[in-house]
Amino acid sequence: MDSRIVGILGGGQLGRMLVEAAHRLNLRTIILAAPKSPAKQINALHAHIDGSFSDPKAILKLAEECDVLTVEIEHVDTKVLEELEASSKVEVQPSWKTIRTIQDKYVQKSHLASNGIATAESLSVESNTSAHLEDIGRKFGYPYMLKSRTLAYDGRGNYVVSGPESISDALEVLKDRLLYAEKWASFTKELAVMVVRRKDGMCISYPTVETVHEENICKLVYAPAAVSALIQGKARMLAEKAVGSLWGAGVFGVEMFLLEDGELIINELAPRPHNSGHYTIEACPTSQYEAHLRAILDLPLHPHSTSLATPSTHAIMLNLLGPSYDIVARKALEVKGATVHLYGKDEAKKARKMGHITKLSIRFNRLLMQQTQIS
Repeated sequence: MDSRIVGILGGGQLGRMLVEAAHRLNLRTIILAAPKSPAKQINALHAHIDGSFSDPKAILKLAEECDVLTVEIEHVDTKVLEELEASSKVEVQPSWKTIRTIQDKYVQKSHLASNGIATAESLSVESNTSAHLEDIGRKFGYPYMLKSRTLAYDGRGNYVVSGPESISDALEVLKDRLLYAEKWASFTKELAVMVVRRKDGMCISYPTVETVHEENICKLVYAPAAVSALIQGKARMLAEKAVGSLWGAGVFGVEMFLLEDGELIINELAPRPHNSGHYTIEACPTSQYEAHLRAILDLPLHPHSTSLATPSTHAIMLNLLGPSYDIVARKALEVKGATVHLYGKDEAKKARKMGHITKLSIRFNRLLMQQTQIS
């Protein structure tokens, strides 16, 4: 279908599912990641590159072997991506500028605010001292969120500052990090929207979903979200506006809060396929992974490709976490219509994402909720 080679920075489960989608379109992919990473396991015929997706030398080596460079994780070296894009030796999608803006969560929030996009009020932490954090507490009130600006995910790098007495503990947990503070958002639900951005800037969104987190890790996703059609539409418009303010093509995950007054604010963005979009593999005509490839290669994508398969389609996605993931996966194999995805990871550490289950039936919701207690 397309002779261009796609280079992927990162080879985790998102890269693995990108490779699966690429296979269906007869697209070639080359992966920069650690040996035997999940994505490399199912793409063994290609000469992949072993190394770190944040290593400039390894990225340059990958660039020599591909036509389009993309990411399955945002924690990459954007300086070398900027140089590659300027040299026109390889196409970088999405743009290094988008990845760099999103990498630093305070810069991300500032970018959104400057473009008139609703998000939590944020302040840069200029000094990692108790006195400065107490000043922020007087401005924001308590509780407020203290967050690492970079290299934070699944709640790692976040701390709830409940009052002045918790500041010393917060600084101990987040020591030596560049920090920012967010005003507390009192929300009723966490929602998410996957958005496809084409090279011409046009955005197409998937349905609004609800995400359920336990200990800051996404455990369940319900598609569509159990909110009014008005809220669903507003969430999609907000997500598309946010992604439309960025640069380059690809799929973007947009996480947001539904506040007690019915308003929506964006929590954070991801410049890549996202956990909240796994359900699209079974529930939509075109998965988020295939949509990402079509976007970065400028292949056709019908606007209805991102809709649920039928108006009555409902999906639930359950993340398989930690050492007992295989118990839940085995139970799901006994359930008609459940689809199990395992990622090929060796060590099942606590809270590590080992796979996920998708079921296109609301009748399965209660059973899945029961099974989450096992893991």
